[in-house]
Amino acid sequence: MNSSWYTIINPTSGNGKSLKNLTLIKSLFDKYELNVDIVVTKYIHHEKILIRDAIKQGFTKFICIGGDGTLHHMVNGIMSQNLIESNRVKIGVIPVGTGNDWVKTYKIPKNIERSIQIIKNNKTIYQDIGHVQFLKDKKEYYFNNIAGTGFDAFVVNKINNIKKLGSLAYLIGGLSGFLSYKKNKVKIKINGSTANSKIFMISIGLCQFSGGGMQLTDFKNHKNGLFDITIIKNITFIKVLLNINKLYNSKLFKLKEVETYQSNSIKIDLGTKERTIFIQADGELLGSGNVNIRCLKKGIQFVVP
Repeated sequence: MNSSWYTIINPTSGNGKSLKNLTLIKSLFDKYELNVDIVVTKYIHHEKILIRDAIKQGFTKFICIGGDGTLHHMVNGIMSQNLIESNRVKIGVIPVGTGNDWVKTYKIPKNIERSIQIIKNNKTIYQDIGHVQFLKDKKEYYFNNIAGTGFDAFVVNKINNIKKLGSLAYLIGGLSGFLSYKKNKVKIKINGSTANSKIFMISIGLCQFSGGGMQLTDFKNHKNGLFDITIIKNITFIKVLLNINKLYNSKLFKLKEVETYQSNSIKIDLGTKERTIFIQADGELLGSGNVNIRCLKKGIQFVVP
């Protein structure tokens, strides 16, 4: 077993903020006597390969220097390997990305030194992890924050090239998306019941914030083995615009078009061949097609304040 913290840094996170602060980060690792092995990603999804290789070498403690996307890919590397149980793995986060939504739930600060102090203290919690399986090709993905389909995934697809703008990118993408998004009729199976409905958006959450600080699910708990699920039905775009502040202040769930559930799984049949309907997780586009999404209770340990 290797006692060092295997540290993955994404050089593109935060428009290069991670690399710009690498000298500072190294000096703080020395100051707080953290034994680390630092590796820089070289291409997209490289984190998954690095994680698997590190676990083969005996590492069980990891530090993410990056944003939500970097953490997402590290989680996928941990959950997709079978050398050790995933809940034996710890991840600490130094948030230098643009959105940094996952850390907001745990109040992990964006201040680099304070985030390293948290890692030094090594207080951990177990958190549930989401598992997405596409039913046609059986491809599997994992998420640690929130997944969804409908308008939010449509926006994620639109903003891939402007993600560096952070929360502003989601706002720009959302407003422009109103002009071209078409609501879709889908079949949803949840808690043993099946319903066909025209939906604006479905959000499946483990934590509280996404999309640059939006609160799209009625957050309850990060380790109870249940998703917090929001289904926004056939709402008009005018009503969305008039209530856009409710996306950020947790009052969204009072609208009559909004339904909330708790469940350990949800199956979504997108049921259309007319156009592509996307699935996203943690702000990363996974693809399109019918999916089964399950909650894996207490999947990974995370270092928190």
